[in-house]
Amino acid sequence: MELISINPSTEELIERFSPHSGKEVISIIDKSQKAFNEWRKISITKRKDFLKHISNNLKTNKRTYAEIITKEMGKPITEALAEIEKCALLCDYFCENAEEFLKPEKRTGAINHAKENIVSFEPMGTILAIMPWNFPFWQVFRCAIPTLLAGNCVILKHAPNVSRSALTIENIIQESGIVEDVFRVILIENERVSEFTEVLLSHPQVVGVSLTGSVAAGKAVAQIAGKYLKKSVMELGGSDPFIVLEDADIEETVQVAAMARCQNTGQSCIAAKRFIILDSVYEKFKELFLQEMSLYAQSIGDPLKETTRIGPIARKDLLDKLISQVEDAKQKNVNVLLGGNRADFSKGYFYQVTVLENITKEMNLYSEEIFGPVASLYRVSSIEEAIAIANDTPYGLGASLWTKNLDLAKKIIPELFFGNVFVNSLVKSDPALPFGGIKESGYGRELSIEGIKEFVNIKTIRIY
Repeated sequence: MELISINPSTEELIERFSPHSGKEVISIIDKSQKAFNEWRKISITKRKDFLKHISNNLKTNKRTYAEIITKEMGKPITEALAEIEKCALLCDYFCENAEEFLKPEKRTGAINHAKENIVSFEPMGTILAIMPWNFPFWQVFRCAIPTLLAGNCVILKHAPNVSRSALTIENIIQESGIVEDVFRVILIENERVSEFTEVLLSHPQVVGVSLTGSVAAGKAVAQIAGKYLKKSVMELGGSDPFIVLEDADIEETVQVAAMARCQNTGQSCIAAKRFIILDSVYEKFKELFLQEMSLYAQSIGDPLKETTRIGPIARKDLLDKLISQVEDAKQKNVNVLLGGNRADFSKGYFYQVTVLENITKEMNLYSEEIFGPVASLYRVSSIEEAIAIANDTPYGLGASLWTKNLDLAKKIIPELFFGNVFVNSLVKSDPALPFGGIKESGYGRELSIEGIKEFVNIKTIRIY
């Protein structure tokens, strides 16, 4: 079955792609094994030279790459440009720091005497990267660049609806002059992912897998990885709380709140999704938040226009799921303050910017992740209640806390069970800081020193 790329704002077919056969996948693994034997012997200093070429390519051609993103999955062009720029920033960061991160460490204080105690960080082999459509360049780069710099190879299985993005990334990396077959793309239908994941992870050359995607996909792939004792890193969903205390600067907070909910048309694992507001400031927050969200609602449309802030949902099945979640809440007496329906366009998978209140546990959206521009408001009477609702989720990716009292914030932070807690800011990733979640949001970390060491052999060396 062919893979197809459909423009979600026009519903027009962009391109067809032929999936790889089983024989072709095995050939790619074999070539990856040969590439690894060469790549692992190249110094980090030399590997950094290739990375500089990649960064320069991204900066020079960012409009071209951004338009591929926008056409394939509907991200507003200004955000697509920012995504490419962030990929280049990540390359620059690891150029500056990878050598220090992976430098062998001399250790002292060992119980048993030896002349030298050394911990080295060495490449392991080929890593399978299973990546999602919502940040089609960034998700790949934040996984692949540290992994490649550490001396490993990468085989990328991308979401089928962004296959052109996947092949473009492969071309960008190959154009840097890097060892051939160090980074390869396999095109596989969703229905055959489990089959090919098994093929890949059962191969001795493939030593680990990094997946960003749904909880269901994470559980399925983690099972296969466990079967073959292969290392796995999982970055899964999120239902991030945005907690507003009574001393927060409400005018500033609502502006960031709307941005945090509507970035990437609400299709982000770290987008704020549940807005938990103290009773004393709830009405003021609601009034100003509705005003701000209404501005986003007025700028929905063609994502290639610079003025567009809300684009389409990336696929029809994702739009159908979003509609189902909101309709379920309506049937259970949710209060719709704004939007609440599919947007009135003749073509495209557009959904109205939506604000809901009076959410109850019986509603699916209470416990499910919402991928779209839909915000849920929760009124609470105390900080303790805010913390309880924030934690009452199967997810544990990010949380945002808004207060002028930083001493109080520091007392609350340990009570929030998330991999990322931001105070007076929306949750966002940064190449210099580890990123990942707990609970059903996954395990392991990407980015920074922690991320680059996820797929290395931490080797203890003792010389007597």
